[in-house]
Amino acid sequence: MGKIILSQEQIQEICKRLGKEISDLLREEEKVPVLVGVLKGSVNFMMDLIKYIDIPIFTDYIQISSYAGTRSTGRIQLLKDLSFECTGRSVVIIEDVVDTGRSMHYLIQHVKTHSPKRVYVCSLFDKKPARVVDVQVDFVGKELEGNDFLIGYGLDYNELERNIPYVYGASKEDVEKLDSIIKNDEK
Repeated sequence: MGKIILSQEQIQEICKRLGKEISDLLREEEKVPVLVGVLKGSVNFMMDLIKYIDIPIFTDYIQISSYAGTRSTGRIQLLKDLSFECTGRSVVIIEDVVDTGRSMHYLIQHVKTHSPKRVYVCSLFDKKPARVVDVQVDFVGKELEGNDFLIGYGLDYNELERNIPYVYGASKEDVEKLDSIIKNDEK
């Protein structure tokens, strides 16, 4: 297995810190804020994060698709839209990784069509060196300098390994092993 990027313990410390930051920022809001998890990768992160938010919140989910295997396709498709009314509310988009910024830019613009008061972004990982579209990440769990393909804790390779309780940088051997599992499953 590739190198561990975040252990279970480090993830929980990040969730505690970000939960406090979000709570402190949104404590005086007139309307209950909405946290919007980006399916499927952010689910584990969002579920742990909200345990540490000590103000009333609503939750919702949105789903887009832009990856095939380890590569971005460059095309973004909306697969599931918001179901909660966001008009006049602060919205925090919860994401696993912001890298090129293309998907997050799309999400921010899309959420704005729902007339929120303000849109914030919270990401477990921020890969600023990979940015091609400028987006602001308001709450950052960990900044990454490298461009490892991350797996675990909701981050997947073709839907595998989301259940791993830590995050690791996948090696070529890891990807080959996962490809073998997929190939054997298709028999």
